[in-house]
Amino acid sequence: MRLKQSKALSLISLATKAGKTVSGEFSTEKETKSGRAELVIVAEDASDNTKKKFQNMCDFYEVQIYFYKDKDTLGHAMGKEFRASLAVLDAGFAKGIKKQIEDERQTMA
Repeated sequence: MRLKQSKALSLISLATKAGKTVSGEFSTEKETKSGRAELVIVAEDASDNTKKKFQNMCDFYEVQIYFYKDKDTLGHAMGKEFRASLAVLDAGFAKGIKKQIEDERQTMA
């Protein structure tokens, strides 16, 4: 039985179809540094090095970051293989995704 698809992942999927996300370390970094990233999501199973790099970068550029799900799940939501990092470039989508991740964390807590 498949787990109910999370609303956050559905939104990531929609944002990707709308061309409002970039993924992969290079693109995520580029969009964060250019100020276009509204939200950065890094897989919980990404390397410590990757997590630290994005955490520091997001702190510096004041972009909200979440460590969420795993590379397979994130990639799947984006219709790709696996993705350790992605940036959401649209404020509306970013707001919706943040809310859903927060809600999921409330339910799990």
